Amino acid sequence: MDKDTGKERAVLCGANAYEKKYYFNEEFSGIPEAIKEELHIICVLFTEEVGGIFTIEFEEDGSVSMRTEYSEEDYLYDEIGSGLLVNEIRRKRQELFESLRLYYQVFILHEKIENL
Repeated sequence: MDKDTGKERAVLCGANAYEKKYYFNEEFSGIPEAIKEELHIICVLFTEEVGGIFTIEFEEDGSVSMRTEYSEEDYLYDEIGSGLLVNEIRRKRQELFESLRLYYQVFILHEKIENL
C-alpha cells in the first residue's frame, strides 16, 4: 500500500543502485520472457544513469507507474535527470506499458477483455 495515497500497488520489477540488484516479482511470471528482459534493461539502465532505486509498479486499476527513491546521503543522485528519464521512458515505451496494463487487467484482475 502506498503510504501517500493509501492505494494498493503491486511492484512488477525494480533495480537498486546501492545494492546493485534487480528484482522481478514472480507473481507476474506469465509475462513473456522478451518483455521481462526489456523491463530488466529499463530498470538497470535507469539506476546506472541517475542512481537511487527505480521500480515499475501496477496501480489498483492496472495502470503502470514508475517510482524513484534515493537515500538522503546520496549526493550524486540526479533528481532532474530522474524526472526527465521517467518521461522519456513513458513516451518511448508507451506501447509496452499499455500491454502490461492489459495483462494486469485480464490475468490479475480477471476483467473481461471485451470490457476493456
